[in-house]
Amino acid sequence: MEASEVVEASGHLIDSGILNGIFDTVIRHGGSFEVLQFRIGRTNDEPSVLKMRVHAPQTGALHELLHDLVPLGCFVKGAKDALIRRADLDGCAPADFYSTTNHQTHVRIAGRWLEVERQRMDACIVVEDGRAWCRKLRDIRQGDAVVCGVDGIRVVPMFQDRDRLGFAFMANEVSSERRVEVAVQRVAAMMQATRDAGRPIVFVVGPVIVHTGGAAHLIRLIRAGFVQVLLSGNALAVHDIEGAMFNTSLGINVDTGMVVEGGHHHHMRAINAVRRAGGIRQAIDQGLLRSGVMYECVKHDVQYVLAGSIRDDGPLPDTIMDLVEAQDRYSAALQDVGLVLILASMLHGIGVGNMLPSSVRAICVDINPAVVTKLADRGSAQAVGIVTDTGLFLHQLADVLAGVVRT
Repeated sequence: MEASEVVEASGHLIDSGILNGIFDTVIRHGGSFEVLQFRIGRTNDEPSVLKMRVHAPQTGALHELLHDLVPLGCFVKGAKDALIRRADLDGCAPADFYSTTNHQTHVRIAGRWLEVERQRMDACIVVEDGRAWCRKLRDIRQGDAVVCGVDGIRVVPMFQDRDRLGFAFMANEVSSERRVEVAVQRVAAMMQATRDAGRPIVFVVGPVIVHTGGAAHLIRLIRAGFVQVLLSGNALAVHDIEGAMFNTSLGINVDTGMVVEGGHHHHMRAINAVRRAGGIRQAIDQGLLRSGVMYECVKHDVQYVLAGSIRDDGPLPDTIMDLVEAQDRYSAALQDVGLVLILASMLHGIGVGNMLPSSVRAICVDINPAVVTKLADRGSAQAVGIVTDTGLFLHQLADVLAGVVRT
C-alpha cells in the first residue's frame, strides 16, 4: 500500500544544489513528490522554503526515503520527539540507530530542540542530562539513551554562501589550471582571520613536505604562530629528524638533491637515536635534536599527534601505534578548531575530514587531483582543493604571512 508524508526544508536550496538533491533522492527510491509550497529567498540572507509531499510504494520504502532526506535538511512536518532506545550491549547501538552526518544537527527531546554537540559523521547520538552528543559506536555503553529512526531530527546542511567566500574560482571542481598565488593569498587571509579570532589552526601534513623542501617554510609558519596543532604519521617526524641530524631525506641530500653514500641508513639511525633518548622531547633536552619541524613544535608548544601504521619503521616512541587511541587523540585535538590545512596526506586527511563538523573549512593541497576529490567524495563537502606542489605552496604561504608577522 502506498505511503506518503509531508516534509519541509529551508535554506539556500537552489544555490547549494540541495533542491536537486532532494528531488533526485525521491526518484532514486522509486518514489514521487508533489511540491505543495516553494518560496524563493528574496535577498542574499533570506532562505528559500520548500514544503512537499513524498510518496513511496510502501511504508518501509517511505521510511528509507525519509532517512536519506534528513541529511539534506528535510524534516517531517509536525515535529515529534526523537525515538530513544537504550543500548543493550557495550559498543553496540540499537539496530535502527540514527547515523550522523557532519552537518549541524538538532534532536527534539520532551518538546525541546537540542543542538547535538561534538558533531561528526558516522556516529550515534546519545542523550544525557538534557544534552545530546555525538558518540562513536565503540564508545556506546549499555544503558545509553540512543536516538533512533528519523523522527525529531533536523539537519542543517552547509549551504554555499552566495559570495562563495572568495573561492568561486575553485568551487565545485578540482583543477591544476589555477593561479596558485591567488589561492595562497586567500588561504593566508583565512589563516590570519582565524588566528585573530583566537581559533586553532590545524596542519595535517605528510612526509612529502620534507622531501620537497617545504619543511623550512612550515617552520616559518610555526614560529609566526600560525600552527597550533600538527597531525601526521611516523614518517613525517622520522624524515624531519633525519634531515635535522644528517641533512638528508630518504638518504638524499636536502641541499643538493644528490644521493649520499650510505644515506639509506640515515632514517633508521635517526629513529634509533630518538629511541635511545626516550622520545622527541627528551632528544631535544639532551641536545641530540637541534632543528626541524618537530623541534619547533616542542619549542613553540604546538600540540602534535603522530598516528602510526603497519608500514612504520621503528617507530618513534612518540608515535601512537594503537589505532583506537590515535583516533581518539586526533579527535580531541580537533575540538573547537577554526581552520584545517591538509598538505599531501591522503589517509590522514580523509581521517581528519571524517572527524570534522561541516562548519570547519578545510583546505586540501596536493599535487594529485584525486586526493582532493576523494576528500570531498567521502562527505567533507566543505573542503576546498588546491592542486599544486606542497613545497611551493608552503613557500608562497610563508612569504605572504611573513608580511603580517615577521619571523
